[in-house]
Amino acid sequence: MQRDGTVPLDETFTETIEHYGRSYQHYSLTNGTYFAPIDEDEISRLEVMHGVLSRLFDGRLIFPPIRSPRRILDCGCGPGDWAIEVATQYPDAEVLGIDVSPHMIPENPPDNMELQVDDLNGRFTFRSNHFDVVHSQMVAGGIHANRWRSYIRDIFRVLKPGGWCQMVEIYFNAQSDNGTLSRDHALSQWSRQYLESQQPYKDPRAPLQLASWMRSAGFTEVESRLLTLPMCGWSSVPRDYDIGRSNTDNVNQLLYSLALYPFTQFLGMSFSDFQLLIAQARSEASNPAFKAYFPVYVCIGRKPRR
Repeated sequence: MQRDGTVPLDETFTETIEHYGRSYQHYSLTNGTYFAPIDEDEISRLEVMHGVLSRLFDGRLIFPPIRSPRRILDCGCGPGDWAIEVATQYPDAEVLGIDVSPHMIPENPPDNMELQVDDLNGRFTFRSNHFDVVHSQMVAGGIHANRWRSYIRDIFRVLKPGGWCQMVEIYFNAQSDNGTLSRDHALSQWSRQYLESQQPYKDPRAPLQLASWMRSAGFTEVESRLLTLPMCGWSSVPRDYDIGRSNTDNVNQLLYSLALYPFTQFLGMSFSDFQLLIAQARSEASNPAFKAYFPVYVCIGRKPRR
């Protein structure tokens, strides 16, 4: 399989830092790359979230109409749940997963799956016109604000003519389906402070611009879908109710794990105030009366055949 761009696994990527009992990658914190933990608790949460998104997507791993992809690139693969499922579903395909954290990467991937440690903020060194599908999911927390356009151009370059890009991002701006969530509620405060804490390192509103950036990079047949990801079981539709119920634990954990470092380090929030805000936000997120949800953006685009 293609190995261009592999970064030697040394202390640059393996060193960790403890912060209020959670483990973080030293490289990511010092380079402003990723501010969420990389410990077992976070790996377990990401696995739960993969299951939730799988339900939201009705089990579809690849949205574009492609039957037999030969080479698939998964950017920001994390624990590798999506890549493992794709490698299993397409046993004749070569699947390559990339993540900045070796602590996340699974130890025993399928035979047709390869894993590399690399920072997506560096320019791609893969060959041009190489992959049939490039999958990019939940990388907004790891892509620098000024990297997005060149990141999508890199994806365009490494795709074969006729190849597809699929991008999935959650916009962490809590919404209420019945309008009962006000600015004064803790969940709304969490959202505002989370978006604030990511800047200037990240662009927390990147999910809203994926389609525009893809078109600017040269993609055609661009389609964007906005989905509702309920935070708990509040919907009257059985399918959506089940998705919400399965998402409750993920939301309770992410409200804490995604915000702990940026809130206490960048916003100067005391740990006691942080704990209080999280407790209140969790209570509101799990209260069906608020009908709270996060918007999810799914965007696909195709590299022209000529």
